[in-house]
Amino acid sequence: MADAGVLGAGGRLTRGPGTADIAVASSSESAGCQAIRTLRIKRVEGDSMSRPSNRTALVATFVAACLGVSVFAAAAAGRTDGAAGAKKPIVIGWAFDSKGAMAPFDGPALAAAKLRVNQLNAKGGVSGRPLSIVTCDTQGNKPAIAKACAARLLGKANVIFTTCDVDFAAPVVQESLNRGVLTVAPCIGTDQMGPKRFGSKGKLAFSFGNVAQDEGSAMAEYAYRRGWRSASLATDTVIVYFKNVVQAFEVRFKQLGGKIVAKESYQSLGGTNVQNAVSRLNGVKADVIVTSTAGAFGALSTMVSGLRSLGNNTPILNSWAGDGTYWLPKSPKVTNYYFVTYASAFGDDPSKAVNQLAKQVKAATGGFLTGPAAIDGVAAAIRQAGGSTNGAALATRMERFKRLQTISGRVSFSPQLHSVFGREYRVLRIEDNQAKVVGAVTAKVVAKI
Repeated sequence: MADAGVLGAGGRLTRGPGTADIAVASSSESAGCQAIRTLRIKRVEGDSMSRPSNRTALVATFVAACLGVSVFAAAAAGRTDGAAGAKKPIVIGWAFDSKGAMAPFDGPALAAAKLRVNQLNAKGGVSGRPLSIVTCDTQGNKPAIAKACAARLLGKANVIFTTCDVDFAAPVVQESLNRGVLTVAPCIGTDQMGPKRFGSKGKLAFSFGNVAQDEGSAMAEYAYRRGWRSASLATDTVIVYFKNVVQAFEVRFKQLGGKIVAKESYQSLGGTNVQNAVSRLNGVKADVIVTSTAGAFGALSTMVSGLRSLGNNTPILNSWAGDGTYWLPKSPKVTNYYFVTYASAFGDDPSKAVNQLAKQVKAATGGFLTGPAAIDGVAAAIRQAGGSTNGAALATRMERFKRLQTISGRVSFSPQLHSVFGREYRVLRIEDNQAKVVGAVTAKVVAKI
C-alpha cells in the first residue's frame, strides 16, 4: 500500500491504528527544519509496469525529515471551499515518488515546499487560514499505487500536487480532475499539463515547471550568445519533455541563424543504444552537443563519459533535467558540461534567499525551488479568489498570472500554456566535477513546435 503521512504542528509524522488513520504527535523540537536526503541509485530488474522505462528502473531513495515545521494536521481539516476567515487549514495533498526515477526531483521540491508552508503560516497563513501538506508515496509512480494515493488524498485535500512528469503523473491528475480539484505539479515541463492532454477538465491542471518550448528556446539563445553556431542534437525519446526541449532548441536555434549538423536519438531508463549515439555524435564536428535527459534516468553519465573518453571535449548543453552532480562519474571527470535550471543548488545562486533554502533542504538540483514556487502560486490564487479553494475559481486566477512574483522569479500562464514561461534560468557549468553559476538567460520567445 502507498505510504500516507502528514506533518503535524510538532513536525512528527505518525500513523494511527488503521491504514487510513493518521495521528499527529506533538514535539518539543526547535522551529528549524532540516531536510535529510540520502540518494542511492541502483538498477532493479523485472518491473512489470507497461512503460518502456520500467524494464530497468533507477531507484533513488530520498528521506526527508522536517522537525518543527509549523503546519496543521489534515486529520483536523476536512475539505472546505469557504472564504477568508475560516480557521480550518487549506490542505494540499501531495502524491510524490520517493523510490523511482522521479525521486531526485519530487523529494527536494516537497522538502522545500514544507519550509515555504512554515514561512507562510508564521505570517498568518493564506487568507487567514493555515496551510497543511498531506503526503502519499506512489512508490516509483506505480499506476495502481498512484491512483490509490489520489483517492486517499482527495478525501482530505483542497488542492492536489503530483509528480514531475506528466506520463507518470497521469493516474493522480485524472482522479483529481474528475473531482474538480485544482491539480498542480511543481516541475512538469511540457504543455500537456493542461487542456492539451486532459481536455476540458485539464483547465484545472497547472505546472510550475518551465514549459519545454520556453526552456529549449532559452537554451538556443544562450548557445547562440556564446558564439556556438553549429549544434548536434541528441534526443532522449523516453518522455515527452525530453523530446520537446530538443525540438524547441532546434526551432529557435535555426531562427537565430544556427545550423543543425547532426540529429541522433537514444533511450534512457533501460535503453541500450546511447553508446551508438555517442559514436555517431563523435564523428560530426559541432560547436555544441545538445540533449535533454536526467542523470537519474541512466544514460547521461554514459553519454558524457563516452564522448570524453573518445577525446571529444565539445561543450554539452542540457536542460534542467541534467542538473546536479549526483550522477557524475569519477573517471573521467565531467568537463565543459552546461545546463539551465531554476536555481543553483551549490550555494552560489544570485539570490541569498535561494541559497539559504538550498542549504536547508540539502538540495541536489535547482528543481527544489519549484516546490515553494508552486506554494506561492497557489497562495496567490487563493487570495485573488477571496479565500476560496474551489478548483474552477483558482484555475481562472492562475490562468491570468502574468509575471507573478514567486521565490523562483516571475511566472506566467496562458489559456494555451498551463506550464510556466518567461522565467529567468540560471546557467551552470560543470568543470572537473565541480558546478558553478556562469550566467543567466530568459527566453525572448516561446518556440512553436
